[in-house]
Amino acid sequence: MAQQERAKETRRKLLLAAAEVFAEQGFSNATLSEIHTRAGMTKGALYFHFASKEEMAAAVVGQEADWYEEVDQQGPAVQSVIDLTHGYARALIHDVRIRATARLTLEETYGASDGAEYRAWAAMIAELLGEAKKSGDVRPEVDPVAMGEFVVGSFLGTQILSQVLSGRSDLEGRVTALWQALLPGLVVPHRLARFAPGGSARVWEAEEVAPGA
Repeated sequence: MAQQERAKETRRKLLLAAAEVFAEQGFSNATLSEIHTRAGMTKGALYFHFASKEEMAAAVVGQEADWYEEVDQQGPAVQSVIDLTHGYARALIHDVRIRATARLTLEETYGASDGAEYRAWAAMIAELLGEAKKSGDVRPEVDPVAMGEFVVGSFLGTQILSQVLSGRSDLEGRVTALWQALLPGLVVPHRLARFAPGGSARVWEAEEVAPGA
């Protein structure tokens, strides 16, 4: 049992070091030597867990699924979508795993990225918007699947622009501005006040504004 725990800890340290190196240098410039050195591990320890740099990059990207499970999706579905994008924005700033994943998937240099991460994110948003449509929050003409892909695409463009112009220091503000633009075309007018474009305050507890009020 102790040996299994040590193996898990070794893998965790290697993946963290890999995420740091990939986030800083991208896939092409990263070396396995730098990764195992930064992790404080031997080359043999690295190759025990990962056969190649490509396999290690795929494992780093695969950790994004763990992040989604950590996101609190309580409350109305539309607010959950808003909070998901704000949570991802914060993770890009504070979580090296997510920064590495973003760089690896956007650069498409390690050969294993087929857009699965973006499709999964769009599908999650589409499911939430489908729930919101059934509950009457989302406009009847909105296609949840198309809107899910649109939200992902809009967020990606927003975060890339933020990275280029400010090193992502203004990303959360840009995501808020994105939702200020999107919500009026997404949500039925008399329910707009329920949702916070700046992310999670418990605004869904506020009274719903009656139609025509």
